[in-house]
Amino acid sequence: MFDPQLFFSTLLTLFVILDPPGLLPVFLGLSRGMSAEARRASARNAAVVAFGIISVFAVFGRFILDYLHITIEALQVSGGLLLLLVAMQLLTGAGENETLESNTNIAIVPLGIPLLAGPGSIVAMMLAVESANGNVWGYVTVGLALVAAMLLVWVFLRYAGAIRQVLRDSGTVLLTRIAGMLLAAIAVQMLADGIIAFLRQI
Repeated sequence: MFDPQLFFSTLLTLFVILDPPGLLPVFLGLSRGMSAEARRASARNAAVVAFGIISVFAVFGRFILDYLHITIEALQVSGGLLLLLVAMQLLTGAGENETLESNTNIAIVPLGIPLLAGPGSIVAMMLAVESANGNVWGYVTVGLALVAAMLLVWVFLRYAGAIRQVLRDSGTVLLTRIAGMLLAAIAVQMLADGIIAFLRQI
């Protein structure tokens, strides 16, 4: 039967890792200049992309990583490098026009992956699936927790436009630069964690 404890523990873990409130500054910075409709589409697409990627790794994660001889640490380092590139764009404004031309770009990178579907959320879902112990209802419970987490992400991003209206253009520019700085720190932390984990294996 449905396991409430497994559901809420998985949901809470995913919510903390995904950190929807913390995504708001980044999302506002990346979507600056977009229309309200494009911003809503980006929020929806980012949640859908992240859901799809995390679901695939939840089911086939171990097989994929083992087959390609990829470690979680390698995912951390690659994700950190990708985030660092995006952070530099936010800080300097380089490539801003190209990024804003298509809502699909930011929905896939960096929102969908690696901010949402990153090493942390992927590993968390893989562990949650293993904790289901082959029970069908356990798998259903974990799946529902993932759906609930993605809905929460969508709600936060969906109503980010209301926050932007309060901040106006000047406030959004300031928030973009702050988001770039924070994103750079997150990227460096991901790189450091991955490198330290590599060194411990030596």
